[in-house]
Amino acid sequence: MTSVFRVGVRFINRSPTVKPLLESQWCVSAGIIQTCNISGKTLRGSKLSKPKPFPYLEKPYTAFQAWKDTIFKDTTNRFDENTKVVVVDGPIAAGKSAFAKELATELEMKYFPEPTMDNYYINAYGYDLRKLDSQLPVNMQSFDTNKFLQDPTHRNVATFQIRMLMQRYSQYVDALAHLFSTGEGVVLDRCVYSDFVFVETMFKNGYLSKGARSVYYELVNNTFQELMKPHLVIYLDVPVKVIKDRIKKRSNPAEVNSKVLTDQYLMNMEHIYKQQYLKDISTHAELLVYDWSDYGETEVVVEDIERIDFDRFDKDDTHMRDWRMANEGEWTEARARYMDKPDLFNFFNVPRYDVPELIVSAEDFKAWYDIWFEAPGMKYRKGYNADCGDDGILTKTKLDFRNTL
Repeated sequence: MTSVFRVGVRFINRSPTVKPLLESQWCVSAGIIQTCNISGKTLRGSKLSKPKPFPYLEKPYTAFQAWKDTIFKDTTNRFDENTKVVVVDGPIAAGKSAFAKELATELEMKYFPEPTMDNYYINAYGYDLRKLDSQLPVNMQSFDTNKFLQDPTHRNVATFQIRMLMQRYSQYVDALAHLFSTGEGVVLDRCVYSDFVFVETMFKNGYLSKGARSVYYELVNNTFQELMKPHLVIYLDVPVKVIKDRIKKRSNPAEVNSKVLTDQYLMNMEHIYKQQYLKDISTHAELLVYDWSDYGETEVVVEDIERIDFDRFDKDDTHMRDWRMANEGEWTEARARYMDKPDLFNFFNVPRYDVPELIVSAEDFKAWYDIWFEAPGMKYRKGYNADCGDDGILTKTKLDFRNTL
């Protein structure tokens, strides 16, 4: 494997056996002094004693709890060198998922798989709402990645991509809530910040209208200001020819027979990734880029990660700016933001009536509503549907308050 190591705006090409020094490191005898680094499990040793994780999936984060955490510094007391957000990104069939899982294990972080429309269509009881399509108006039927790959000019493409944005946003908020509540770092397979790569590629190939694209960026401008950017992005670089070969080998019919995954589409995506996404994200996050044509060794990547000093930037630098707080109160305030997920989703309420493919008639909406919310597990919140086997409903007070989609 040949890797490309990026620090700021410099690329250093090297073989995996030759390890570069960052500018912030210095040698002492035969060793290297490092500060504020992520550590693999081999170097970490025994974990430090810290406050027990807050059960953010089961309990609301109250004002009293926030006050207590501020006084006793229970948010930052959970943090260690691995309390960081790591994103693995790259083109389709790059090998992101397998690598991200291995990396999360090596770094003792929580792995978040790439969101799909299954998160939207399969409800809490396992019922797949796509089964209802035959009963719904065409404009209200399901649309997911497989359908896009087969019919990229369908009217529902715009709605699909906006829903994917919301899925990625939802997951990223969950990842931040997990980090703040447990102190455990997170590794995400793609994230909300690279979602626009798909939008721009769709737009460039004529699959998304100018109006739908403008709605998308209006939503981005409304919502992203509430987030904190990743500490580290790892990009797995794979040439288009190799991508095409891998698509054939994994034999997913929707991909192999796709009208979308042409050389031109994949080259457009690669260009947008490298010329827009990577350039922009590297102004905040550390960036490692690897040639993943023949895959690579997770251990080598971990060694590269261990050399990064994430605290070497001064207060005026854009790098890591989101993760510099003046006091415990600011950390608690940031944490409380990600605990109130429904409030964050209010920022997606952007009324736009000038994009036809995003407008639904009252008749179609009524037809969809009457069928959708009569499906198994859809009448009430999770835990309150007797027809799905829920019992003790009259005495329940617990709500699934993190489910917003």
